Amino acid sequence: MPQFKTSDGLSLHFEDAGAGLPILCLSGLTRDGRDFEYVMPHLTGCRVIRLDYRGRGKSDWAPDPMSYNLQREALDAIELLDHLGLEKVAVLGTSRGGLIAMGLAATLKERLLGVALNDIGPELDPKGLDAIMVYLGVKPRANTLAEASAGLAYVMREKFLNVPQSRWDEEVAKFFVQTDDGLALSYDPKLRDAVEAASQAEMPDLWPFFDALAGLPCAIIRGANSDLLAQTTYDEMMNRLPDAHGVVVKDRAHVPFLDEPEAIEALQGWIGDMT
Repeated sequence: MPQFKTSDGLSLHFEDAGAGLPILCLSGLTRDGRDFEYVMPHLTGCRVIRLDYRGRGKSDWAPDPMSYNLQREALDAIELLDHLGLEKVAVLGTSRGGLIAMGLAATLKERLLGVALNDIGPELDPKGLDAIMVYLGVKPRANTLAEASAGLAYVMREKFLNVPQSRWDEEVAKFFVQTDDGLALSYDPKLRDAVEAASQAEMPDLWPFFDALAGLPCAIIRGANSDLLAQTTYDEMMNRLPDAHGVVVKDRAHVPFLDEPEAIEALQGWIGDMT
């Protein structure tokens, strides 16, 4: 099982498959490298590296949950690249992963070949942030994976259209763990403490971080029903980066699975710009 040690002593899990253009995949807040299983078959000709953040997936949980922050997670990503001997990579960032990618563009742009953002931008809709806090770090009410899958399908029925029940089955199987006492989270629940602490600080203006992407091949993907990336923000992103491969994925909210035809087309165009 591939692991590397961070400079503060944690063992983090990653997957490294394929050959060609190196793409580092960075997942959403509570998620891990399995976020990208649906898009993997469409990244042919690429070396795809998927990181489990600290406190998520198969990586160690941090003794200090306050280290679950964007700056430390960005450093973890750079330390993984150093571990692999990679000077530069493209970054495919879903949600939180996209925030990390923008941070890297602003601080270590020389390590980037390009950036693809999946349903994330420099302005975050408060409705989406509130929705995240409803479940973040909270033990699932469902007692079984089947119950959780049925509940997820019901909650998402109006925002994620034309999604088979089997997809929701796959999702809950990845991100919940069945125990004798019901379902447990697949990540450290203290992640909530870190997010709550960060929310108390003044939110910086993230547009300069986004603007740092200028000159890099980019893709910008938005779910048409997203409650985190507003259409107006997406439009301004495309206005500032007119050469980016932009797409709004119909029948998807936060976040597209990335195996939708229009998402695949955008990503393949982005990859083509770098090869």
